[in-house]
Amino acid sequence: MQRGKRKLDEDLGPDREDDFQTDDEENQAHRVFEHLLDDDSESDNSHSSQSLPREVSITSWPQSYRQSMDMLTSVTPHGLPFLRSVGSIRRDNSSIISFKAPHEIQENSSLTIPFVSETSPIKIEDIPTSTSIVQSLSSAKFSMNELPPPQQQCSVKKSIINGINILCGIGLLTIPYAIKKGGWLSLIILIIFAMMCCYTGMLLIRCLQNYPELKTYPDIGQAAFGIVGRLGIAIMLYVELFASCVEYIILVSDNLSSLFPKTHITFGGADFDKEQVFAITAAVLVLPTVWLRNLSLLSYVSVGGIFATILVALCLFWVGMIDQVAEFKPGGKILDLKNISVSVGLYSFCFAGHAIFPNIYSSMKEPSKFPLVLYVCFVFCLLMYVSVGIVGYLTFGDLVASQFTLNMPKELYASEIATWTTVVTPMAKYALTLLPIALSIEELTTSPRLRCHATSVIIRTILVILSLLVAIYIPYFGSLMALIGSLLSILVAIIYPCACFLKLHYGRISNLEVVSCLLIIILGLICACVGTLSTISKILGEGD
Repeated sequence: MQRGKRKLDEDLGPDREDDFQTDDEENQAHRVFEHLLDDDSESDNSHSSQSLPREVSITSWPQSYRQSMDMLTSVTPHGLPFLRSVGSIRRDNSSIISFKAPHEIQENSSLTIPFVSETSPIKIEDIPTSTSIVQSLSSAKFSMNELPPPQQQCSVKKSIINGINILCGIGLLTIPYAIKKGGWLSLIILIIFAMMCCYTGMLLIRCLQNYPELKTYPDIGQAAFGIVGRLGIAIMLYVELFASCVEYIILVSDNLSSLFPKTHITFGGADFDKEQVFAITAAVLVLPTVWLRNLSLLSYVSVGGIFATILVALCLFWVGMIDQVAEFKPGGKILDLKNISVSVGLYSFCFAGHAIFPNIYSSMKEPSKFPLVLYVCFVFCLLMYVSVGIVGYLTFGDLVASQFTLNMPKELYASEIATWTTVVTPMAKYALTLLPIALSIEELTTSPRLRCHATSVIIRTILVILSLLVAIYIPYFGSLMALIGSLLSILVAIIYPCACFLKLHYGRISNLEVVSCLLIIILGLICACVGTLSTISKILGEGD
């Protein structure tokens, strides 16, 4: 044993010993997997014969997920001293997760399982001798910066604002356009999606209630499907965040172009139209914000996004009802089956807040009141979406653009307020939206030389440049949002929650719940396939 310990110290070095410590709040998480094994054996004796690989070492990447997502939606922003030298790293999850077969669990009571307590270091005999294909991800201290601790003791009101902040965002601008594509009857689909997403949100919370050691969406994915589930859901969520950053640049570019329609620049023999000029301008303006050492100010501005959304909606109501714009005819399309797949993608994007729901639940002072929080958030956002959609489509008719702010007459004060609000808010949210992606990438750096200020700046700069390039080459706000909704949001908000719930509760739920989840999964798969193919063909064709 002493030789094994000396060998471990030689391989890992003194700095690595701390990496086998995890956050104390995850102290009892191993009970999740004990419960899973017990439940399987109780529901069906044949389950006991099924075993996990004899010993698989996996990573808990991303460790920065919970705190970085809290930064994105919290109504009480934290100061984030990031881009500093990595001297003290907050480790919230285990660096190594070890699984063994059920019979080995009985033979060895000292088995270390995911999210082990920081006060209980992994024993030498529990460390796998074999190399996992993903073990390299946790082979060094992460270069992510110190994050604020996870939120605790949030009130019901604060949790409601957090939920609305993630649900009611830029998707609001596209609802009149979605009605234009699908017709008035497509609003029924919007209501159905709201009900399904609210239901699947509750399924995620039931997973957390039955297994309190789980804290985030990737945790649930790992408990249900192992490392593949954790990595799969994490990657999908990060791709969705990156796509949102692209949408922010397109949004700023389109609205600035409507304010300054004659903008055109020739540089180095290349001609740049107004959309390209303002896309580059937006990227240049947000670039310094992603380098900030403290994001507390941007967090407050981001939380103001709720009020900005309400303000833009009120400006639309003013233009449509008080100013009564005359140059547009009210929309009269009842149903358009040819383009309804675009509406499906846009509607699904609007209610995909599931990446945040487990965080909100875990941070509540009274978690039992989370259903109330969820219902209030969905009812409020549904009313906002329906009212904006109806007024927007009645005001601008079949000429409504993918963002209704582009149709609002610029000579009106309400239009200028709505347009400038739409420009400023995404620029304030950009850095916070990019933060989880950047930190997750920094976690993958294994060389001590790369864990420095310059590396952090380079990673964030590259991400901004990539989002700019995508925005320039796919400048279709509505079509891109429909693609995100069909390809990612349906998976994250509809299919994956049902799959995780069925896996974690198999044999302990009613047949009605099983059938309901299966029907939702089937419906989600159909909508995702049809919507994705339709939207891709649209992007390759005429765009918006």
